[in-house]
Amino acid sequence: MKRFLVLILSLVTMFSLAACSSDAGSSKGEEEDDTLKIGISLPSSTHGWMGALIDSAEKEAKALKESDGIEYVMTNAADPNKQANDVNDLIAQDVDVIVMLPIESAALSPVGQKIKEAGIPLVIVDRELENDAATVVVKGDNEGIGVNAGKYFVEKLNGKGKVVEITGPPSSVTEQRGAGFKEAMESSDIEVIASQSGDFSTEKSLEVMQNILQAHPQIDAVFTQDDGMALGVLQAIKEAGRKDIQFITGAGGGKAVFEDIQADGLISATFLYSPTMVEDAIQIAADIAKGKDPAEAMVVKEATQVTKDNVDEFYDPESKF
Repeated sequence: MKRFLVLILSLVTMFSLAACSSDAGSSKGEEEDDTLKIGISLPSSTHGWMGALIDSAEKEAKALKESDGIEYVMTNAADPNKQANDVNDLIAQDVDVIVMLPIESAALSPVGQKIKEAGIPLVIVDRELENDAATVVVKGDNEGIGVNAGKYFVEKLNGKGKVVEITGPPSSVTEQRGAGFKEAMESSDIEVIASQSGDFSTEKSLEVMQNILQAHPQIDAVFTQDDGMALGVLQAIKEAGRKDIQFITGAGGGKAVFEDIQADGLISATFLYSPTMVEDAIQIAADIAKGKDPAEAMVVKEATQVTKDNVDEFYDPESKF
């Protein structure tokens, strides 16, 4: 009888411990579920404007982790297919919000729709999608960059001349900068004799510009949609020994471009909004993850013209980019 009672008591104790263990496991799981997590999907780069943006994103995400305990997963992709796969992984991880800077607008629009259908808020940075998947868009005034550049060309060339445009890959940024540039020169006698993509790459722009120089014996100026591309164009012109080109303009605010402007080099102006705007996007994402409604669906950063007159205000000798 005593053995029977001991057996009963042992079984009761085992079940009690198992129940406690199960409760503890449930509590632990609930605690894990309470941890907020932001997914961040960006292009890959180690230099220039995009490099500075990636660096700013990492710093802001780390700061939020330390201050608010918000976890983050950051991915970087060299092409749209890789970025789409990265985003699908973030959806599978059930992150609370996704921040994405699409490599290409059209190519990443379907995965943006997947994010929306999964019920995950989406904060888009810089390059817009071709649908309404975004909860909030944080972007620069890209049309303003083009308009300001076009006005600069009209003024510097006295309203006439032959110019070249080096564009970025297919995206809202490329389209808006190009449209603004052409719009500002509509009433002038300036002719865009060549417009080709440099893919926001110094190396690609060098190659593209080499071909354009061979095809066109007279070029008055070159508008590039990115500072990295301006540096590739500059190298091509120097290697060709061309003296007809009066100036180059860029966009983005790269350190090397600022230095060329300071030195009265061939790059005479750049047009920019700060890559630190990604910090705003990540902060907005954090607020959404906490349950706050965004104050606005579109945040636009003003475009600024930088020339020899004001370059010292923007140049940082300690900048990595």
